[in-house]
Amino acid sequence: MPTLDSPIAGLRATSTARLPFQHNVLLRSFLLERPAGTVAVYNSPGLTADAAAIAEHGGADRLLINHEHEGMYGDPGLDVPVFVHERDRAATARQMRVTGTFGERRMLADDIEAIPVPGHTAGTTCYLWDSGDHRFLFTGDFIWIEDGEWKAVVLDRGLRQDYLASLALVRELDFDVLVPWGVTEGDGCVARTDRSDARQRIDAIIARVEAGCTR
Repeated sequence: MPTLDSPIAGLRATSTARLPFQHNVLLRSFLLERPAGTVAVYNSPGLTADAAAIAEHGGADRLLINHEHEGMYGDPGLDVPVFVHERDRAATARQMRVTGTFGERRMLADDIEAIPVPGHTAGTTCYLWDSGDHRFLFTGDFIWIEDGEWKAVVLDRGLRQDYLASLALVRELDFDVLVPWGVTEGDGCVARTDRSDARQRIDAIIARVEAGCTR
């Protein structure tokens, strides 16, 4: 039976899949092991490939989507309700079933906060999970890791100012582990950080986006 990697205690990662249009980028889904019930973050082929292992670990209570592009993989091989920001619901629902949505920044549980960060898409949303030992920030493609460097993915020039405002918001968050959806091959699936390091890395992203770069 496949096993699930555990890069940090309490967090499990599925097997990887290659991004179809950029084969050096590896995608994963993650399982948050919580006393109140396991939550999955990000849709990827790993959820289906590792369905038996996930069931062995007790399954998942819900799947949180970062942005609409995750819908390209369709319904996962898990019986799990799916939640996404209301602004990305229509595009996501064309490719996979969506159970519910949210709009404004809010707590989804005592330890999980949904933080909308429009820019990559209109409904892109980060999730901040306080496990008790770490504060994990799940950024999807809003901030990802390319050859060890934190990068943006600006797809729509009309959302550039939204992206900059969202980066400014995330710069002030308190987290010590960054967990993107995708990383380039050879990079770890999570990045440990601290307040100073995270701010410096996000400042570098802001400077590039202000200069007109897409990453």
